[in-house]
Amino acid sequence: MTKTKKLVLAALFVALGAAMPYAFHMIPNAGNVLLPMHIPVLLCGLICGWPYGLACGVLAPLLSNLTTQMPPVGILPSMLCELAVYGLIAGLLFHLIHTGKKVLDIYIALIGAMLAGRLVYGILNAVIFNAGNYSLAIWATSAFVTALPGIIIQLLLIPAVLFTLEKAKLIQRTSPAR
Repeated sequence: MTKTKKLVLAALFVALGAAMPYAFHMIPNAGNVLLPMHIPVLLCGLICGWPYGLACGVLAPLLSNLTTQMPPVGILPSMLCELAVYGLIAGLLFHLIHTGKKVLDIYIALIGAMLAGRLVYGILNAVIFNAGNYSLAIWATSAFVTALPGIIIQLLLIPAVLFTLEKAKLIQRTSPAR
């Protein structure tokens, strides 16, 4: 995939990352439950690679905040870091891991990114953004219990999108240079 195509796709993912939450926030608490901004960022990392995934993870919540005030300013810094880690780790793992089974590669990269992003989110909230007002119970509840429907959607939708795009020959996974 050319750099131009990656840049255009990354821009599309940033736009989707900014627009999708707006539609979901019409439903109370849907953003926290369905995690619509996470999907384009994870896809960007997996399809375009870690630099684009990282940029998408930073730009999507920033653009969304500037245009819709969602996520709110108080949540923006930790969410921006979380999504940046999603895009970064998804792209890195998908580039580096080659088990010989595409579906396994996708799930390793996807789950690894989802766990790393949530871990960074929790640490940053505990240490910097909500120091003194954040606990392990709050983190576990928000990162896994409340978000379970969104996690399930990501685990079902993202591999399906990747396989569909690959089957349509719109994307192609390349092996790392060794």
